Amino acid sequence: MSSLGLYILRRLGLAVPTLLGVTLIIFVMVLTFLNLVVISGILVGLLQGAVDAVRTKYTSDVIVSTLSDKSYIEGSQNLLALIDTLPEVEAVTARYREGGILEANYKTRKETDKANTAAAQIVGVDPIKENVVTNIAEDIVEGSFLAPGDYDKVVLGYYLLKQYIPIESPAFSTLENVGVGTKIRLQVGDVTREVTVKGILKTKVDEIALRAFMIDSQFRSMIGRSDGNVTEISIKLKEGADPIAVRETLERSGVGTYAKVQTYQDAQPQAFKDIINTFNMLGAMFSSIGLVVASITIFSVIFVNALTRRKFIGILKGIGISGRAIEVSYVFQSIFYAVIGSAAGLALVYGFLVPYFVRNPIDFPFSDGILVAPLEQTLFRVGLLIISTVIAGYIPAWMIIRRNTLDSILGRN
Repeated sequence: MSSLGLYILRRLGLAVPTLLGVTLIIFVMVLTFLNLVVISGILVGLLQGAVDAVRTKYTSDVIVSTLSDKSYIEGSQNLLALIDTLPEVEAVTARYREGGILEANYKTRKETDKANTAAAQIVGVDPIKENVVTNIAEDIVEGSFLAPGDYDKVVLGYYLLKQYIPIESPAFSTLENVGVGTKIRLQVGDVTREVTVKGILKTKVDEIALRAFMIDSQFRSMIGRSDGNVTEISIKLKEGADPIAVRETLERSGVGTYAKVQTYQDAQPQAFKDIINTFNMLGAMFSSIGLVVASITIFSVIFVNALTRRKFIGILKGIGISGRAIEVSYVFQSIFYAVIGSAAGLALVYGFLVPYFVRNPIDFPFSDGILVAPLEQTLFRVGLLIISTVIAGYIPAWMIIRRNTLDSILGRN
């Protein structure tokens, strides 16, 4: 405790916990604080990691896509020119996308053999622009990503290969014995082309893991898209730019009449949002248990403290010391424990845990989990901890001090 706090308590004749006792109580408060923040933070971070991955690897900050009744964005080249004029925009990538079939054993397969095929979304991209926006090349686990001029080459998402996803299901087909350098046949509509696998892409974004990437100019000729109309446009904004403001700017320009404009948050599946809310609720429920434990601990410490010093409290009341002043001194003890414990917890969370999980995310099967600890929510929980601790400290002091002064001095029940 501070020297002033010790002086006040000693002047009042109240028991002061030993250094070990104070340390243990503060340790309990730190654990309670971590329970309040970390449990819900990890639960939410499990989904937040997936949301961040979709933003980084697929939608970027703003995504423009086709309307539900269209197969491409009309007037795409004019739209891209408009996007390039926006001061908030850092980089843009446009993609052509069509469903297709990949086949691997077409040269050696007999008529009685089962075809080695997989359904995929075939995506044509400018490899340089795509990498600037999504940094997709860092997710290559075999081979390398596309480069300008890589005609008749593809990069496959790992969900398309059986060695990565060994699932036996009629509804989900994968290619067997396919790796870097393997020639496969790619069919889009009535057009079939033999291509070579240049790289394999492994990411926890399902949308990307089910795709096969190739050079946009070649893919455009395969699908007969000579007008340059693309299927989706991902827009990366400069640091600090507001995605909502950019979306609204595009909508005011009339883009919403022929394309769907969404921020990365708008593009999140509703299931993600519902699960995050559910995990927040579960985290709050689990955290409340720790809050109760901390309150009981403080209650017990203050009650035992006041009970063992009941005679001295009676003497202080007898010589004119206000019972309210004695109660306040015990409340100050409670505040001291809560504030010091919360301060240590804040330093631990923001000084170590949050940066640690950013550098070393938890490897969940569908996301890289992080610790989500918004400062506003954390400070609100600090307030809850302090309030509950103050109440837990006040009640036992009030129970002892309200007893008859003479009974307290004589030690009678």
